[in-house]
Amino acid sequence: MPPGRSGAGDRARPEEPDEWRTCFERDRDRILHSAAFRRLAGKTQVFIFPDDHLRTRLTHALEVAQVAGSVARACGLNVALTEAIALGHDCGHGPGGHASEDALAPFLAEGFDHARWGRRGVAGLVEPVRADPRRRRQPQLVRPAPATCEGEVVSWADRIAYVCHDWEDAVRTGIVSPELLTGPIAEHCGTTRGEQLGTFIEALVQTMVTSGRVAMDDATAETLARFRELNYEHIYLRDASVGQGRAVVAVLRALVEHFADRPNAIPSVRDAGGHTGGGTVRCAPRSDTSPA
Repeated sequence: MPPGRSGAGDRARPEEPDEWRTCFERDRDRILHSAAFRRLAGKTQVFIFPDDHLRTRLTHALEVAQVAGSVARACGLNVALTEAIALGHDCGHGPGGHASEDALAPFLAEGFDHARWGRRGVAGLVEPVRADPRRRRQPQLVRPAPATCEGEVVSWADRIAYVCHDWEDAVRTGIVSPELLTGPIAEHCGTTRGEQLGTFIEALVQTMVTSGRVAMDDATAETLARFRELNYEHIYLRDASVGQGRAVVAVLRALVEHFADRPNAIPSVRDAGGHTGGGTVRCAPRSDTSPA
């Protein structure tokens, strides 16, 4: 067997092993080359039509992969598996971020959970990559805890990344003032994204190395939680953001109803809800909703 050859992994559709890549390296590359991953460039992180300096779901996935990969490498975990889970974790998101799930859930028997839907977007992945890395926020769709340590690392990395970069983007656009980040939060993790990432990554690595658990020390975990609450209060749940979410729901539901009435207009065999959920914010306003 040549150096680097490995098994093909546990897959829904069996395939021959790759000669030079592990099954996890193969899946990481498969995700990077997928249309579902490319479409993340047109899907909302916080701002529906971001300028060139603001995050999209694509840049978010890349930042999660960087944070998670750094932790995995320092702790001796499987870096390729960690990066594959991180890069693919949001591939099932609808055009308008989490508002898309509220918009599309009534049209799909199983609801619209972006993590579950993402498994359809990149076919043929090995089981540990398909395993869901995070818990769903709605109680009725709570998913099981990650099946691997790598998945747990991605779960932490996801929260670390979005808390830090969403705050930075909100400051850049003037939605929040940097002076809001003061007191114990700023004292513990700093006021710049670099300081914050360094603090949270270091805490995660140190706790993993000393305890063998994927966790942070209590003080730093509490700081991250308070920082996240600050984001919710001043960014995600501000009046303009809530109104933006309602507008997304209205547009997406109108599109689903349009395509449901005109199945011949759907360029794939998927149903109207799934077709709409796979789109981007650039495509939605341009969809033909005129009477047939």
